[in-house]
Amino acid sequence: MGYLHEGHLSLVRAARKQNQHVIASIFINPAQFGPSEDLSRYPRDIEHDVSLLGEIGTDTVFIPSEAEIYPKGFGTSVDVGPVAGPLEGIARPGHFQGVATVVLKLFNLIQPTRAYFGRKDGQQLAVIGRLVRDLDLRVEIVAMPTVRDPDGLAMSTRNTYLTPVQREAAPVLWQALLLSQEMWTRGVRDAESIRGRIKEFISDQPLASIDYVSVAHPDSFEELQRIKGRALVSLAVRIGDIRLIDNLVLGE
Repeated sequence: MGYLHEGHLSLVRAARKQNQHVIASIFINPAQFGPSEDLSRYPRDIEHDVSLLGEIGTDTVFIPSEAEIYPKGFGTSVDVGPVAGPLEGIARPGHFQGVATVVLKLFNLIQPTRAYFGRKDGQQLAVIGRLVRDLDLRVEIVAMPTVRDPDGLAMSTRNTYLTPVQREAAPVLWQALLLSQEMWTRGVRDAESIRGRIKEFISDQPLASIDYVSVAHPDSFEELQRIKGRALVSLAVRIGDIRLIDNLVLGE
């Protein structure tokens, strides 16, 4: 959606290495913003974005208008089912319908061989994977590692909203995820114990308030009671009034 950072650019660099041509799309998708989310506040700097993409070898930047993506009378939406229901699906009703619909339109317009997405938005990645499988889309989804600042904070456009004091508090998400990794390494397999310890840890940060802490199956997003294979630990935490998400896969 633009206002690019190193996380976005890492996807383009990977695509540049693996493909003959690279296309990047920039579209601030109104359909994935909820009623309480301020679309007009979302940061924009298209000229800078295009300059960055050109510097790293992007062949084409596709910047459609809202009217091109959602022309007058547009009424179709895509619902990918249960994987979109929990977590972000509860916190942001309609969000994943907006994501799935615009991604399907972009895939149809561009017809890519591969599409690159970061793992930070773990549930979004699962939604797009389900979309591709269920509708037999001829595109390979390439999942790329989360890019982090030196203190562990996952890079995100939302980070630009943080005040300096909030920015100092924000790495609590990554620290909490590392705590879950440490517990798993010590042999803890009770998912509720991990959820509880993470909540205690984050609650010690005065600026943080928890939206959710999840220890779930990485494909279905069903909450686990006991970890038998891989598990996705995902968090949504508000630092002040800025909502941040992050995740880590145990057993990978």
